Amino acid sequence: MRIFIIYLFFLSAVLSAQISNITVSAPEVTKPNEVSIAINPLNTDNIVIGSNLNYYYYSFDGGANWNWGVLTSSMGVWGDPSLVFDMEGNLYYAHLSGEPPLSGNWVDRIIIQKSTDGGISWNNGTYTGLNRPKHEDKEWITVDYTGSQYDGNLYVGWTEFDEVFSSDPEDKSRVLFSRSTDKGMTWSEPLQLCEVEGDCLDDDNTTEGAVPAVGPEGQIYIAWTGPEGIVFDKSTDGGLTFGDDKFITDHVGGWGWGYEVPGIYGNGLPQTFCNISDSPWNGDIYILWADQRNGIYNTDIFLIKSDDGGETWGNIIRVNNDETDRPQFYPWLAIDKSNGWLYIVFYDRRNTEDNFTDVYLARSTDGGETFDNFLISEESFNARTQNFIGDYINIALEEEYIYPVWTHSISASENEIRMAKFTDDELLTKVEPEVFSAGNFELMQNYPNPFNPSTTINFKMKTRGHVLIEIFNVNGEKVGTLLDKNVSGGFYSLDWHAKNKSGNFYPSGIYICRMKSEGYEKAVKMMLLK
Repeated sequence: MRIFIIYLFFLSAVLSAQISNITVSAPEVTKPNEVSIAINPLNTDNIVIGSNLNYYYYSFDGGANWNWGVLTSSMGVWGDPSLVFDMEGNLYYAHLSGEPPLSGNWVDRIIIQKSTDGGISWNNGTYTGLNRPKHEDKEWITVDYTGSQYDGNLYVGWTEFDEVFSSDPEDKSRVLFSRSTDKGMTWSEPLQLCEVEGDCLDDDNTTEGAVPAVGPEGQIYIAWTGPEGIVFDKSTDGGLTFGDDKFITDHVGGWGWGYEVPGIYGNGLPQTFCNISDSPWNGDIYILWADQRNGIYNTDIFLIKSDDGGETWGNIIRVNNDETDRPQFYPWLAIDKSNGWLYIVFYDRRNTEDNFTDVYLARSTDGGETFDNFLISEESFNARTQNFIGDYINIALEEEYIYPVWTHSISASENEIRMAKFTDDELLTKVEPEVFSAGNFELMQNYPNPFNPSTTINFKMKTRGHVLIEIFNVNGEKVGTLLDKNVSGGFYSLDWHAKNKSGNFYPSGIYICRMKSEGYEKAVKMMLLK
């Protein structure tokens, strides 16, 4: 009986030590990607997600169950979904226009469709940016819900191309901005924000990444990238006028924002956010992006902030805290309005090999100065170039719950939209923050534990070094050596089958797995139950 009680205790600990993932998309939708999520402030159980090219998913029970539909408009629907609720419960879905074939008036405007029933049904939409034969691309929508004089205004930023993918040096790209003051019924004539235009190659020197954010007094902040690196602009009159462009940083340390990550078409486009919480960081502005300044195969996530309305900017902070040369990419940020804490979701390969990819969450409780990292996906997926997973993922936060959402590839031809839902307390109790102990390595608890007849032992190396992993019984007698060799930095997984040289199983009881590397050692207890 005592052994059985111990077994239940360990089993409970193992089962609780993971964040549950929810599949949002339906089996009929085989290749969704580029997800956007919005939560109804009047009913936080009402969650809506959009995905490429023309899908929407809605839940009225906090994400436990989902319905879905295909978005239609007489002007066409062609991807880049961006969703936002206003404070009255109206939902707006911004996207590109057009239908195949991809010629003629394809992507000729930005369309905004509205739902007044929580994402069940949608109107035909209104539009901004119609400027044929130019092409409009990569829009993002936000709303002012600060209670300022501009409360309820809708703002959209995007890129206009003279001709998409043109190599003609006369063809240019530019960042545009439009606003609505009547809940999306009409839109202002677009303003050009960038002083220096880019090319049309949809690459490093193209102007992209216009994600507007609203400050505590209705200010509008927006950054983008292009031939000048990351630049920033702002409006203090509700989007009627903007100031001069301000250079923030060389976007990618010389590598280009159109970086390569094996298995995907990568980009490090910036996003802009503002902290409007009742906290010491009220009014702080954040720009988030990814680049390869630490190496062409070592993409990392970076954040920079301003605490004076964008006049000056602090140091560049690396968000991911791993010490590997594996990539992190596609970040997005949400801010807790109650305390100002930051939550950033991103794809991560620190624990994987080849193109296998996890999803991580970075959490900051000090205004973006430092971050803890947490693994939140239940399983890795294999990113394949032939199965596009999109250019961005997303995250929302409302009341006590955090909702990261991402694309999970399940085969060479199929994707799913997955979401996690958890509180901050659940995050801390279910997931160990990613930290390294003293020394060059981290040894994780074996799994399963208790086990019968085998278990898996995982460890990480910061850099290359010699590793010795041995198994001892409770009396201190060595019963096996799992590894004794030099290994490179990265994540490793070993299986131990509890057998002696004669092929007989060891008796039930406590065993010790001890790892030594470069003068440091760590041990974990394991329980074999037969």
